[in-house]
Amino acid sequence: MLNNVLNPNEKKKAKVVLRLAVPTVIENLLITIVGFVDTLFVSKIGLHEVSAVGITNAIIAIYIAVFLAMGIGTSSLIARSIGAGEFDKAKKIARQSTVISGTIGLIFGMITLCLAEPLLRNMGIEDDVLAMGMVYFEIVGIPAIFTALMTNFGSILRSAGDSKNPMKVSIWINLIHIVLDYILIFGFGSWSGWGIAGAAWATTIARLIGMTALYFYIQRSAISFSLLKGTSKEYTIPLLAISGPAVIERFIMRLGQLFYAGLIVRIGTDVYSAFLLAGNISYFSYMPGYGMGVAAATLVGTYIGAKRRNDAYHYGIVTMWIAVMLMSFVGVLYFTFSTVVGPWFTDNQDVIEMVTLGLRIDAFAQPFIAMSLVLTGALQGAGDTKGPMYSTIFGIWVIRVVGIYILCFYFTLGIAGVWLVNAIDYILRSIFLFKRFKNHITI
Repeated sequence: MLNNVLNPNEKKKAKVVLRLAVPTVIENLLITIVGFVDTLFVSKIGLHEVSAVGITNAIIAIYIAVFLAMGIGTSSLIARSIGAGEFDKAKKIARQSTVISGTIGLIFGMITLCLAEPLLRNMGIEDDVLAMGMVYFEIVGIPAIFTALMTNFGSILRSAGDSKNPMKVSIWINLIHIVLDYILIFGFGSWSGWGIAGAAWATTIARLIGMTALYFYIQRSAISFSLLKGTSKEYTIPLLAISGPAVIERFIMRLGQLFYAGLIVRIGTDVYSAFLLAGNISYFSYMPGYGMGVAAATLVGTYIGAKRRNDAYHYGIVTMWIAVMLMSFVGVLYFTFSTVVGPWFTDNQDVIEMVTLGLRIDAFAQPFIAMSLVLTGALQGAGDTKGPMYSTIFGIWVIRVVGIYILCFYFTLGIAGVWLVNAIDYILRSIFLFKRFKNHITI
C-alpha cells in the first residue's frame, strides 16, 4: 500500500519512521493487551468491579497524562540536543527531568493518600462500588512515583533514538503482569486470591520492575546519567516551558474525560460498563497512532535541532499518512468483527449490543484519530505544545461535554451519542492540528 502512495524520497523517510515507530507500537500494544486482560479478568468477578476499576483508572489516567506530558519536554529537548551533537547537554536534561518527574510522582501519591474517597465520590460512584474503588485506587495511586519514573525513563530512551529497549522491557513486564494478575486476582491452589486488590498489586509490581529495568538501559546508553551527582537546575525552566502547556493540555483532557465519564455514569451503570469495555477494545487501534506520534516527535525535534526544517516537515507528513493507512485498516476490522468481542466480557445482551454499536461508530473515526495523534507528536517535537493544548481544551470541554449533554440527555441517544461526540471531536481536532503544523513548521 505504501509503495502506491509515496514517492521514492518519501519511501526512504517511511522506512526511517517505521524503524523508529514499530518497536513503540509493539510496546504500546503490549501495554494495551495488559489493560485488556486486566479488564477481562476483573469482568469475571462482576460488572460492578469493572466500573470500580474503570472509574479509578479515569483518575489515574490524569496522573499518567501529566507524567507523559513531562516526557514531551524531555523528548523534545533531548532530541534537539542530540540533533545538534550536544550529548552532555542531553544527559543533564535527562537527569533534571528525572528529578522533576519523581517529585511530581510523590505529590500525586500524597494526593491519593489524602483524597482518595472524595475524588471517587465526585465521580458519582455508587456506594456499593466505592469500597472496591478505594482499594484499587490506594494500591495503584499511592506509589505513583514508580509510574512517573517509568514513563520518564522510556521518554529519555526513545528521544535518543532507542525504541527497542523500552519495547523489550515492556514485553517482560507485561508478561509478568498477566501472570501476577491471574494469580493475585483468582488465587493459586487452595488460596482464593485477592480479587480486585490483586489486580491493583499486579499493576504496581509490574511498574516497579519496569522502572528499574528502564533505568538499567539508560545507564548503558550514550546519555547515561547518575542521580547521585546533583541536579542540573538550569534546565528546569526550559523543561517546564515546553512541558507546561503539554501538562495543562493533558490535565485538561483527562479532567474533561473524568467529567464526561461522570456524565456517562449518570446515564446508567450498564451504559458506563459498555463504554469502558468498548473503550478497552477500541484503544488497540490507537497503538499505531501513538507509536507514529512518538516517531514524529523524535524526528521532527531532531531535524529542527539540525536546522533542517523542510526535512522535519516532510517527516511529520509522511508519518501522519502511514498512521492514517494503518488505523483505517484497523477501523475496517473493528466494523467487521464488532459483534464478536462483547461476549468475551459479559453475557448481558444489552451491554453486548452497546459495545458493538460503539465500535462501529468508532471505526469511522480512525483516520482522524491517526491524524490527531501524529500531528500532536510532531508539533510537540517542534516545541509547539500550545497548539495541542488549544485543540484539547475546545475538544474536551466544548465538543465532548456539551455534546454529551445534547446527544445523551436531550436526544437520549445513549451509547451512540457518546461515540458520535468522540468522532466529531477528532474530526475537528485533526483539521486544526494539520493547519497548525503546516503554518508552524514552514515558518
